[in-house]
Amino acid sequence: MGKLFGTDGVRGVANEYPMTAEMALDIGRATAHLFKRKGHTPRIIIGKDTRISGYMIENALVSGICSMGVNALLVGPLPTPGIAFATNSMRADAGIVISASHNPFQDNGIKIFSSEGFKLSDEKELEIEKLIFSNNMHTLHPSHNELGKAYRIEDARGRYIVFLKNTFPKEYTLEGTKLVLDCAHGATYKVAPETFFELGADVTSLFDEPNGENINANCGSQHPETLMEEVVKRKADVGFAFDGDGDRCIAVDEKGSVLTGDQIMAICAREMKKEGKLAHNLLVTTVMSNIGLGIALKEFGIEQLITQVGDRYVLEEMQANGALLGGEDSGHIIFLEHHTTGDGIITALQVLAAMKKTQKPLSELAQIMKVFPQKLTNIDVKTKPELSTIPEIGEVIRDVEDQLGDKGRVLVRYSGTQNMCRVMVEGPTCEDTEKYCRQIADVIREKLS
Repeated sequence: MGKLFGTDGVRGVANEYPMTAEMALDIGRATAHLFKRKGHTPRIIIGKDTRISGYMIENALVSGICSMGVNALLVGPLPTPGIAFATNSMRADAGIVISASHNPFQDNGIKIFSSEGFKLSDEKELEIEKLIFSNNMHTLHPSHNELGKAYRIEDARGRYIVFLKNTFPKEYTLEGTKLVLDCAHGATYKVAPETFFELGADVTSLFDEPNGENINANCGSQHPETLMEEVVKRKADVGFAFDGDGDRCIAVDEKGSVLTGDQIMAICAREMKKEGKLAHNLLVTTVMSNIGLGIALKEFGIEQLITQVGDRYVLEEMQANGALLGGEDSGHIIFLEHHTTGDGIITALQVLAAMKKTQKPLSELAQIMKVFPQKLTNIDVKTKPELSTIPEIGEVIRDVEDQLGDKGRVLVRYSGTQNMCRVMVEGPTCEDTEKYCRQIADVIREKLS
């Protein structure tokens, strides 16, 4: 049996295994069967981002779900966290998101939320895999008079906007605040501008005309260059860039400089600590977080708990340790006081709240953390053997680590969602990080590409 679920659901090139209509049908059937209970007709929410392949996958999922006697509730294009919210708010039995997040348009993915709005556990995903690969789901079909129905939920976006606005402190307003938003031609293209406009902001919206193929194309949280220019050009107070499915956010200050997820977490953690809202005085981050974040947190007297890469692992540690704030340097940040999953718009609202409370521009707030030079290189690979089994790779990593000493660090890992090896080096200077990252990447490229 092949493994279907990665670190963030099922993902791949649309119309190629595993992201085929046939597989989507089976995932729909298996998910419906898993959440079916006697004497109750389950309801499963389905939402998507703006990829053209979303139509194909959505219809296949609906077919599979209804064939098992379960109802499908369609909310259309909505950010991933919006679908998590709708699943919990509407008391649905599960929620399914059709998205490949920050990946290019040709990719797509399927991730599943529980009724409480949390991503499915590894155990539940394994149950779905077993059902699919057992090839006997046709024996589980109900009779012809027990089939499910599909409904379109027309007001999902409005409900979600109300929820988002309620996460912003009621004693403050965004009137007089100039914002520039980069919606990545993705799932936030309507929700984000409307939310900030309704809170009183003067909003300029970029990359908000999806055509099915332009999602994340030279825009969004991975490519903030245009946003940086527009913030300065329009003399805006701040800019925010989201990724394709809206669970990530990076900020741009009034001078056009990008703030990473780590800097955003430092700002928000300090504000929450000041207000006595930072539960257990704890911030949960991943191994990808910059050394500078740990140094800043020590100065604030805040504990840092470090996990492996992946928002699901951050959430697990947050729940296990009673933390309310955690996230990744990529801008995927979880404010558990407000939501069950990372939400780019909520992150932006918390940054704005910090600016309002301190009466300081974002460029000044960003100075609470020094960002050590970091270089990240992605190498396409054909296979993903254990890195420790390739002597040359281990040797070059050890060599770089010896040269950096305690003035930097190296992290080499495979992507959980793509055929890619990621090399991250932090060091005392940009020149060092570039040089050492290139050294390691060259060896990996030679051995695995």
